[in-house]
Amino acid sequence: MIYLDYQATTPLAPEAREAMLPYIDEKFGNPHSTHRLGREAKAAVELARERIAAPLGGDGQLIFTSGATEALNLAIKGSFARAPKDRRRIVTVATEHAAVLDTAGWLAGQGAEIVVLPVDREGMVNLDRMAEAIDDRTALVAAMLVNNEIGVIHPVAEIAEMARSKGALFLCDAVQGYGRVPLPAGFCDMVAISAHKVHGPKGIGALWVRRGVALEPQMHGGGQEAGLRSGTLAPALCAGFGMAAKLMQDRRDEDEAHIEALWRRALALVSRDWRINGDVLVRYRGNLNMRRDGMDSARLIADQRDIALSAGSACASGSGRPSHVLKAIGLSDAEARSSIRLGFGRYTSEEELERGLSLLLDTADRQRSFAA
Repeated sequence: MIYLDYQATTPLAPEAREAMLPYIDEKFGNPHSTHRLGREAKAAVELARERIAAPLGGDGQLIFTSGATEALNLAIKGSFARAPKDRRRIVTVATEHAAVLDTAGWLAGQGAEIVVLPVDREGMVNLDRMAEAIDDRTALVAAMLVNNEIGVIHPVAEIAEMARSKGALFLCDAVQGYGRVPLPAGFCDMVAISAHKVHGPKGIGALWVRRGVALEPQMHGGGQEAGLRSGTLAPALCAGFGMAAKLMQDRRDEDEAHIEALWRRALALVSRDWRINGDVLVRYRGNLNMRRDGMDSARLIADQRDIALSAGSACASGSGRPSHVLKAIGLSDAEARSSIRLGFGRYTSEEELERGLSLLLDTADRQRSFAA
């Protein structure tokens, strides 16, 4: 199968798999135990923590979670619970992931004032409107680095500075940007990331928290992760995540050049009757979200048994509703339903991309001819 759905998940790096195997087999100890097997497991966890946190700087701590959704819940709920009583506002953006929007929506029922800012046709938030929304009542500002559906890159450093100037915390959902585009971690108070978006295993993510930021735990028990997150860690998942993070840094230039070449080749193959959703320039090049008038993306995907692609976020697939991101940039229901998202990266060959695009474009042409 030709895999073109890198925003949903990425193939596990062989090196990450190898790093995991000892902690599935002979080194199976509980990392919170004090005997030799436990200490070996803990050493693997701490090495992974160091590797993952390296791009985020030394002024914080990395808390392992089950994934980015848990990390974002901990950040939003945990910081709001510790916010001063005169700070009840949370400011975010209409194109954020459901893990942010739905968590903020839940807090609205707990007394939070939620401000969701619109974006323009290119998927970019207006910074003047952002500055107006962040005031002395604001507890938290949340904005993603790279949009998971249309790939646009938000100016998170500028947004974070606005939050800081008003005494508010800034949370960055860096799931799609970590290891792919520059991450201004020095401006952030919290950063959420996920292993399986960077060729690591599923089932593990992390929240980086700047020192001095107070959070209320959302899971209670043994308090294994700095008192903020309870539960026995999986050393194998941590080791896989850590190796994936190391590879991400070691291969940064090589991966970037490869993805840029794939992006340019894809644009050369796509005809003019396809339109790209989101800003064409200020975006991560491994994301190609595009539409063609009159096309039925659900039917197109169903017809492609040998190609893995999507119409948007994997978390919302099957809902039957148009993508909230595509609606937020002003697309009609029909335009949203005529959009597909292609994701490619480290293990995508140029030949695979060309073959996959050729099949997709031919199928779209046939669909149009049948409709005529």
